Amino acid sequence: MLADVTLAVMWTGLTCYALFGGADFGAGQWDLLAGGSRRGMPRRALIEHTIAPVWEANHVWLIFVIVLLWAGFSPVFAAVLSTLYIPLTLAALGIIARGAAFAFRKASSRLWQRRLFGGCFALSSVFTPYFLGTVAGAVASGRVPPGLAEGHVISSWCNPTSVLGGCLAVIVCGYLAAVYLCGDAVRSADPEVAAWFRRRAWGSGLLAGAVSLAGIAVLHADAPRLFHGLTHRALPLVVLSACAGPAALLLLRWRPVAARGVAALAVAAILWSWGAAQYPAMLVPDVTVAEAASHDTVLGACLAGLGIGAALLVPSLWWLYSIFQRERAPRDTTGPTS
Repeated sequence: MLADVTLAVMWTGLTCYALFGGADFGAGQWDLLAGGSRRGMPRRALIEHTIAPVWEANHVWLIFVIVLLWAGFSPVFAAVLSTLYIPLTLAALGIIARGAAFAFRKASSRLWQRRLFGGCFALSSVFTPYFLGTVAGAVASGRVPPGLAEGHVISSWCNPTSVLGGCLAVIVCGYLAAVYLCGDAVRSADPEVAAWFRRRAWGSGLLAGAVSLAGIAVLHADAPRLFHGLTHRALPLVVLSACAGPAALLLLRWRPVAARGVAALAVAAILWSWGAAQYPAMLVPDVTVAEAASHDTVLGACLAGLGIGAALLVPSLWWLYSIFQRERAPRDTTGPTS
């Protein structure tokens, strides 16, 4: 019982990272595609204004998931990190490079410096979610066996399911960011920027749908257990995601704030469908939640500590997000940002 509760709490943290950190990565992708220095200025100004207060806070969720996996399911933690250390290291380096570049770009005054750091920030926003997606694909397809470094260090994350997971992660991040930023642009009374992000949301949403459809054949051939779970036990969540994604795109023109919630629902549903399809296995096919879980004493202490921490963290994050969501984004900037 405690193992299932701990897993649900950890999966909730993973969902929060996908929704908040994913949109953060997606904003960096649109920064890359925003256009030249002068034409892309208002788009980059909105991106910088939106993510500047929260980009560090978003990674709290990733730290939370890693620590809870280590404490609550240490055999899974050991197997995943020892087999997938290459993509995880690359993802960590991407997070570091992205944060440093974002900070240095903001402090730079020369155009070439802002372009250099802007390019590093944007490219890291593409590579980091890709590598995180390959990790998810490796676990979901059963390429992480129990034990220390028992899986192949290359083929475990260089395979069709992992590539599909990486591509979907990049596209979904862009989709979330475009939907969120469209709402911010509407609130800041900038219809031109809002229309630009609306078109990008439609494009990335349709691309995500096309890749997901193509992924059916990939999973059927490369990860049959996952495919069976998604088409049986997790099918209601898959259908919910398939309906919520287009609904968010339709709402963008008339109800951009509501579109944010529906887009988040679409992404959360597909993430939870993976969990439902794989449950009770944590490492496919044999290591179950009950087998991988720590002793109930450890899990109880973890959950008690999380309850105390959540009482402090969740209101603080809610306050942070609400303060900056009430602010209106600047319509211009003092200099080029790329």
